[in-house]
Amino acid sequence: MAAMASSTTPTNPLVGPLLTDFYQISMAYSYWKHGRHETPAVFELFFRKNPFGGEFTVFAGLDECLRYVEAFAVTDDDIEYLKTLLPSAEPGFFEWLRRLDCSAITIHAVREGTIVFPKCPLLRVQGPLGLAQLLETTLLNLVNFASLVTTNAARMRLAAGPDKRLLEFGLRRAQGPDGGVSASRYAFTGGFDGTSNVLAGKIFRDLPVTGTHAHSYVQAHASRADLPENRTINGVDVVEAALRWRYDLGYDDAANLHEGEFSAFCAYALANPTEFSALVDTYSTMETGLRNFITVALALKEAGFESKGVRIDSGDLAYLSKQARALFDATADEIAKGPKAEIG
Repeated sequence: MAAMASSTTPTNPLVGPLLTDFYQISMAYSYWKHGRHETPAVFELFFRKNPFGGEFTVFAGLDECLRYVEAFAVTDDDIEYLKTLLPSAEPGFFEWLRRLDCSAITIHAVREGTIVFPKCPLLRVQGPLGLAQLLETTLLNLVNFASLVTTNAARMRLAAGPDKRLLEFGLRRAQGPDGGVSASRYAFTGGFDGTSNVLAGKIFRDLPVTGTHAHSYVQAHASRADLPENRTINGVDVVEAALRWRYDLGYDDAANLHEGEFSAFCAYALANPTEFSALVDTYSTMETGLRNFITVALALKEAGFESKGVRIDSGDLAYLSKQARALFDATADEIAKGPKAEIG
């Protein structure tokens, strides 16, 4: 579970009393005007069907709900804005709003991360009717997206199995900054191993941050002329070792190996030997990407470092993943037979 350092305020500063629908305010005014705002009430938060056509949902968002309730306070600035929305409301209503806190609210909830099902209450909010009404939209907002992402992540974990490493790289396609940070957090809650989202890692200190490189990095390398002068790690010239492996494995016969991609992989391995993984589909996963990765990975192993793996962003991912595994296995078998020859 990705949790913040000790704090009682919501992660997102946008979360507060005004993160709600206008009708919640107008209903609260009606309750107050007719003297019903202190009437004891119970609200239950539930959903009607599982997402993705699935059989279950993973409940998430409780931590943020509790932070929101504990920090609930309507500021003077909030009041001034609300007066523009309700210009005919009596002054006493705004005085009541300004004094509100959630000390009279009791929440009963399912434990965060629990498997839940439609029409079963996830939260039960008990307290004065007017105040409980004001909490409704925000609590729904904090639970719905969190549970959706957590459930999706859990489904992926079940499909991948317990021994596969799953990383969340969705920031650039997320629903804005808020959705991006939330998705990183709740993907981890649902079973992922880490994220590429640096800010999420800073906010949620138990959330591991990792990553590979982008297609632009590969394209920024045109040839071996783009490689650094110092190509040695632990006494091993990584570039020369990779070229030797290219010869030993018969890859020199494949004219389609992309030299810019090879140089990019070498440069990245030289800079990040403990975390080397390669994006292999910039040009062609099968014709050049995987083979360039293999030669650099084997060279890096000579220097004492294990590569982390490959990343494929495009094409038939299932097919290409199986082909990559087959090529890795065939390469291991070929290496077991011994080198074809030595260079030099």
